[in-house]
Amino acid sequence: MRKPLFCGTDLAERIERVEAELVAKASAAARTRPGGRDGFVRPIAGGIASYAEAGSPFNKVAGLGFAGVPAADELAEVEKAFHELGAPVGVELPNLADPAVGELLTGRGYRLSFYENVLGAALDGLSVPEPPPGIEVRLRRDDERDATLDLLMEAIDEPDTQGNAAEEDFPRDVLRNAVNDMETAADTLRYLALIDGVPIGTGAVRMSEGIAHFAGAATVPAYRRRGVQSALIAARLTGALEAGCDIATVTTGPGTKSQQNLQGRGFDLLYTRAILLLAP
Repeated sequence: MRKPLFCGTDLAERIERVEAELVAKASAAARTRPGGRDGFVRPIAGGIASYAEAGSPFNKVAGLGFAGVPAADELAEVEKAFHELGAPVGVELPNLADPAVGELLTGRGYRLSFYENVLGAALDGLSVPEPPPGIEVRLRRDDERDATLDLLMEAIDEPDTQGNAAEEDFPRDVLRNAVNDMETAADTLRYLALIDGVPIGTGAVRMSEGIAHFAGAATVPAYRRRGVQSALIAARLTGALEAGCDIATVTTGPGTKSQQNLQGRGFDLLYTRAILLLAP
């Protein structure tokens, strides 16, 4: 019987470091676009504080909790930088982080906004499931970038309603920019799922430090519940194994269909992040 992947603080720190690296690279790419001069990425207590552009999913503090507690004046400077741009400070805080960080944040008026779960699978000895018949999965070609982004935006417009996914509503043009920045600056690979040659789903993976991080997966509503995500999971697991990764990770909303699908395919719940906000 397969043993569940256990996550201690060392593994959590590694996962959070890779996540923070992705945020930093994508945010840096945003600053090269017109209007991106106000953005920033700055280190804070082993993590990073990032502002990409107004309304971006890369406006956050990530990677905190494993390299000491931020100094009050250091945190105050980060808060000032976000608030001067009219943005709240959003901190992703894992439940395996130093509890003193949470105590500091709540003492400064941060409030709990929502939770997200980090799942993972040990790739050594993992049996990759066969994709459902009739579904082709391959890497997206360069000439398919815009069409694939259109597909992703269409799928996101009608999210699955199972579970407690965060009710984040990013402007579509900003979300499209974020996906582009993630793929170009952070060496992210995007897969395309097709039925009878028609693109109907997509999913991305970024590999760093032996971790394959799955992201940006969605299926257009008319083709849901037909095994499309299972096929995309299988393809990305195969790619991660071929690249020599030892861990695959993914972030989901608690109790969502995505979490259910992933746990049914060898992923274990590793830890939960609390998302804490401080309004301007």
